[in-house]
Amino acid sequence: MAEKLLFLTGHLAEHRLTAQVAGLGLADDSWRVVNIGVKVAALMTEAIVTKRLSKPLGVNRVIVPGRTRMDLDKLSSHYGVPFERGPDEVIDIPQYFGHDGGPPDLSQYDVRIFAEIIEAPTLTVDDIVARAKGHAAAGADVIDIGCQPDTRFAHLEEAIMALKAEGMRVSVDSGDVAELERGAKAGADFVLSLDETTLDVVAGTDCVPVLVPKPHGDLASLLRAIDLANERGITHIADPILDPIHFGFMPSLERYAELRRKRPDVEILMGTGNLTELTDADSLGVTAALMGICSELKIGNVLVVQVSPHTRRTIEEHDGARRLMYRAKADDGLPKGYGDGLLSLHNLKPFTQTPDQIAEMAKAVRDLNYRIEAAGDGVHIYNRDMHATAKDAFALYPKLDVDDDSSHAFYLGYELAKAEIAQALGKRYVQDRPIDWGVSADKLVENKMRHAEEGATLKAKRAKQAKERHKRRLDDEARANKKQSDEKSE
Repeated sequence: MAEKLLFLTGHLAEHRLTAQVAGLGLADDSWRVVNIGVKVAALMTEAIVTKRLSKPLGVNRVIVPGRTRMDLDKLSSHYGVPFERGPDEVIDIPQYFGHDGGPPDLSQYDVRIFAEIIEAPTLTVDDIVARAKGHAAAGADVIDIGCQPDTRFAHLEEAIMALKAEGMRVSVDSGDVAELERGAKAGADFVLSLDETTLDVVAGTDCVPVLVPKPHGDLASLLRAIDLANERGITHIADPILDPIHFGFMPSLERYAELRRKRPDVEILMGTGNLTELTDADSLGVTAALMGICSELKIGNVLVVQVSPHTRRTIEEHDGARRLMYRAKADDGLPKGYGDGLLSLHNLKPFTQTPDQIAEMAKAVRDLNYRIEAAGDGVHIYNRDMHATAKDAFALYPKLDVDDDSSHAFYLGYELAKAEIAQALGKRYVQDRPIDWGVSADKLVENKMRHAEEGATLKAKRAKQAKERHKRRLDDEARANKKQSDEKSE
């Protein structure tokens, strides 16, 4: 039996939602749209739904607009049918139902992230732990303690023990074999990097060595190191080493592919920093491409660093990319159509409505509150009495009636600037919400049970109005007292 779906919406979005769902190709009797009787769908409440939606529903699940703020568990319990929050915008309905009838599951991945603290010798143990917690929160699975040439690291063992006490997995990265030996004996989970001549460093420990070629680029020496580790029963990871562009980049990629062909079962690590750090390009796209290579070659470990200002979110970028690549590979498909998490500068569908649709919305407005939208032709602002469009937000100022309302003017200026930036870049703009920069910036944490509190400018406006009312009352009282005094004196 086909699944039956119910979509709840309001007056303004009913026709658009119906058209979008009709375009999904679902059987005619498998879905219906119900206008719950509010103008703006996001403003429906649990009380409104339970009052206006009669039981039984005769469906398998109910999809409500993404911006609704209701307790969906309570509604599910009341109706005996799962309620779920769909996408924020009607235009995203096809993508929402593009993967097995629901949003894609990006919770899984098969690549381990090593996040290096390159200046560890110069930090205190407390600072190393604090930095490590930040990396772990961003998606790191292993904290890599970076050692520096000719820099004494007396507190290496203490740092390892402190990180292990926090429940973290730890690796030590050094060109000094003696430091790697200290790390292994102190309880590090991994050491980077050993070769066929230095495998004894991990003898008597459970530490996993990352093996590299010696000399650099010599795949034959790496293969010998792998074979030697196998003979000795040493669990290991192999790293052919990724080189920067114009300094052996393509041959290094070929080494990774050749290693996978020659040793199909070996666990491999790729250090991505030589590309992300040493290429002056937004690192997100570079990272996505490298993680795609990792996915194809079954490379299960990446070592990342974030030192340059343009790679300040590289851990988050690798985390998002590994989830995307895992999902696409599991679905036997392209890494496309799984959301905008890795699209920081542009969106696939930046404009949620056409200019004509916005014009229709504007005609339905019956109050003086300004609405702001972005579309292909520019930034739109409208209320009951006006509707103006421009690509330069300053051009809209003469159309606005805010001369005597500084807080409102500040608010509109802020929102119009956001809308102009979003429109120019092809980013999605939503009034009263921050622009979504994907993994490149922290997301706003929202309470899905209730709408946001009044903003600072609205609070300031109300406070100003209250102050003005109080002043008028005092003035009225003063005039009344003066009049009463004058009458007595006569």
